[in-house]
Amino acid sequence: MADDAEKPSRDYRATIFLPDTPFPMRAGLPQKEPQILQRWAEMDLYHAMRRARQADGRPLFVLHDGPPYANGAIHIGHSLQKTLKDFVVRSRFALGYDVDYLPGWDCHGLPIEWKVEEELRAKGRRKDEVSKAEFRARCRAYAEHWIGVQMEGFKRLGVIGDWEHRYSTMDYASEAAIVAEFHKFVASGQLYRGSKPVMWSPVERTALADAEVEYHDHVSPTIWVKFPVVEGSSAARNASVVIWTTTPWTLPANRAISYNPDIAYAVYEVEAMEAGLAFEPWARRGDRLILAERLAPDVMAAAKVAQYRRLEAIDCEGMVCAHPFAGLDRHYGFPVPLLAGEHVTEDAGTGFVHTAPGHGADDYAVWLAHGHREIPDTVDPDGAYYPHVALFAGLKVLETEGKKAGRFGAANDAVIGKLVEAGKLLARGRIEHTYPHSWRSKAPVIFRNTPQWFIRIDEPLDDAVHKGRTLRETALESIDATAFFPEAGRNRIRAMVGGRPDWLVSRQRAWGSPLAMFVDKETGQPLNDPDVNRRIVEAIETEGADAWFTRAPSAFLGNRDPARYEKVEDILDVWFDSGATHTFVLEGRANTRWPADLYLEGSDQHRGWFQSSLLESSGTRGRAPYEAVLTHGFTVTEAGEKMSKSLGNAVEPMEVIKQSGAEILRLWAALVDYTEDQKIGKTILQTTADAYRKLRNTIRYLLGALGGFAEAERLGIEHMPSLERFILHRLWELDGQVRRAYETYAFQDVSHALLAFCQDELSALFFDVRRDALYCDRPDSLRRRAVRTVIDAVFERLTVWLSPLLPFTMEEAWTTRFPDAGSNCLRVFPETPAGWRNDAEGERWAKVQKVTAVVNGALEIERREKRIRASLEAAPRVSIAAPALLAAFDGLDPAEVFRTSGASLAAGDGPAGAVRLPEVTGVAVEPQLAPGCKCARCWRVLPEVAAPRFLCVRCEDAVDAFDAANPEARVTA
Repeated sequence: MADDAEKPSRDYRATIFLPDTPFPMRAGLPQKEPQILQRWAEMDLYHAMRRARQADGRPLFVLHDGPPYANGAIHIGHSLQKTLKDFVVRSRFALGYDVDYLPGWDCHGLPIEWKVEEELRAKGRRKDEVSKAEFRARCRAYAEHWIGVQMEGFKRLGVIGDWEHRYSTMDYASEAAIVAEFHKFVASGQLYRGSKPVMWSPVERTALADAEVEYHDHVSPTIWVKFPVVEGSSAARNASVVIWTTTPWTLPANRAISYNPDIAYAVYEVEAMEAGLAFEPWARRGDRLILAERLAPDVMAAAKVAQYRRLEAIDCEGMVCAHPFAGLDRHYGFPVPLLAGEHVTEDAGTGFVHTAPGHGADDYAVWLAHGHREIPDTVDPDGAYYPHVALFAGLKVLETEGKKAGRFGAANDAVIGKLVEAGKLLARGRIEHTYPHSWRSKAPVIFRNTPQWFIRIDEPLDDAVHKGRTLRETALESIDATAFFPEAGRNRIRAMVGGRPDWLVSRQRAWGSPLAMFVDKETGQPLNDPDVNRRIVEAIETEGADAWFTRAPSAFLGNRDPARYEKVEDILDVWFDSGATHTFVLEGRANTRWPADLYLEGSDQHRGWFQSSLLESSGTRGRAPYEAVLTHGFTVTEAGEKMSKSLGNAVEPMEVIKQSGAEILRLWAALVDYTEDQKIGKTILQTTADAYRKLRNTIRYLLGALGGFAEAERLGIEHMPSLERFILHRLWELDGQVRRAYETYAFQDVSHALLAFCQDELSALFFDVRRDALYCDRPDSLRRRAVRTVIDAVFERLTVWLSPLLPFTMEEAWTTRFPDAGSNCLRVFPETPAGWRNDAEGERWAKVQKVTAVVNGALEIERREKRIRASLEAAPRVSIAAPALLAAFDGLDPAEVFRTSGASLAAGDGPAGAVRLPEVTGVAVEPQLAPGCKCARCWRVLPEVAAPRFLCVRCEDAVDAFDAANPEARVTA
């Protein structure tokens, strides 16, 4: 390379066409996003998008919003879910749909009641000192406040929808519609009142449905208890059946013992106890114990029995025992029969199950199956024994007040103490196991017998809706007809619906939609009178659900005698509320339809909203209210831990927005696999911000390169070089990928594909190769026109393809280039010409890039060894053994492809000392310096460059053209 001691006769910087754009490198999202939101609000963006699609006759798409609970500021889970919904809404608009999305809120239920009770306690008042009307008014005001707070948070995330007409389950019209749906179940005979054990929360004083219960690890006492045999075969004489339980407090309610006829049982006699114990065991030498043969060793070990012998096998049929407390109080003098039951196993315990029909579903079922009907009531709504329960009256099973609320009370220890006193305790211990807890209070729940209202699941209904099918069958058929994203969701909800019990719909609380009906005191059946029901619904529609609680029965009953009817004042399960939202959100509103195209919520809603909506709609309309269901996982810390404010490991979305902008949260949501649990934290957010900056710089480069681009400059594909045809081919491929991904809600596939395209094919290839042409070719050169035409096509597509995911940035980019063209959000995906498809160019550039990787590796060594400073100082010689790789360069300038000043290609293996890469066989590179002088304008080193202008031939032509067009700008030495 020549020594450039001589200087050019002119400064050529003014003749170079450098990118120029006001689009800043630093996003300033926390400041920029509110400005864009304001513009969207002023133009009423969501409705403008709907009007535009409707004017074009576009098809309708309905996303029904699963209502978040109106309690507290938005958290990261809200952010993920609402952002995913916004991805759906915006992408469907971009795909050309008219999208109906009405945001809503779930407002009834215990969490709000608790908060209001806390507010009352802070003022020295108790809930029972406040009228139901005042209490409900306070709950309504509380929910309304948080609706406003959450709505602003969702808007700040960039979520669009019909916010002005938002729905809530506490709106008067909503409450009326919910009650009207409840009346349909009454009219169809699907509702009944039953006394059975249900999951009961003493802390909340209400029954809970399956969807309101979650399971946590819990340590419980375990006891082995002896029930003396009073009737049975001679083998059972003077023996005791041993049961094992983790709920000692249920023993006062024991009425039977269950066994399984398929299990082998035997009588065992204790011969010796373990020696050297620090305590005296309760088992005694000579005790005769009836046990499952497989479990006898475990029981003896627990009882500290050192030696025992098997006496003989025993048949349990017809056997009767005495209650272990029979000797302490005559209240327990009833017989305790042994009942055959398939639920009994020999996996653990003794092979027998203590059966308290008022405190367990299996217990209840086996009790009824053997012809028994009376269900004992032993525990009151507060979790304490009723006064009539001998030995234990008033003792708490669970504490419900103060700091000990939610902890087990004195009942367990009291029961164990009485077993010791009666001589019926064989052994005791502790076990850690999963135990049901209320998902709201996090306190343990108990099974408790109580009269409740249920919707039948398994009774065939001979009506137009079910056509002889049961509600369960109807629901299962609907699941089979629904699309699930991911597909695994189908099996999950199918298993839950297939195995669930009847739907418990009554709750003993104040804040909710009422079971607004009357019960005939003579028959015990609900009153099904259309006129009464109409008056109830009309009153609620006018005054809200409060009307049911404040008006006298006569206001609804008309000519009927109020004295004959019981007014039910329970409230409905809140899942019934939200499960019925489809009726007033999708039916009766303009420009929407039933059923919805999509329901989208977290995977926990297979047992919650998805299921309650399915059952409600199947029970009243014979099918699901949705065509498809999409579920996402939960958001966890970077370490994979559950987030908790108490642990201080929660990511607060509004803090992220304040520091980095909503766009960073949106990009995070677009990059993760939402079908699994997603991790988030400082490191992940920083990585996301880095990815955003790279993408933003790509958009900025596009804008800068398009400065002054006019339609007259556009070039047809038939005149374009190979590289431009390849980029257009990639746009054609991406168009199909992006459309398919959005149509199947695979947002991760969109973000990863487009980010990779920007990084690997735009920045690392197209921009890098064509930078010289873009900056230094004369404006009217075919090559430069081709570059800018393709960049225009890239910009047009990227800004709309990414708009559903990054609407703020794409809006900023679009309006920077086209300030008077309207919002980018109004655009639809442009059609990509089929003529852009060019598989041959795709194959060619895949081969070219393999060779380029080896050249880049060789040049990097030269830079590291300081033999060159930049690739333009090189003119490598490249040997290519594979004919197909060599042929890929036909018609290409290898120096331009390699970003060097010169290059030569030759067939063959190349010399031994050439640079090679193990992953690319058959390519060898000999780095060489480019001969000649450096062009003062483009910096290529070429033999043709000489004093005084120090320009290459191309640059001389470009400068002359520039000077002719700008005579006043010409500067000479």
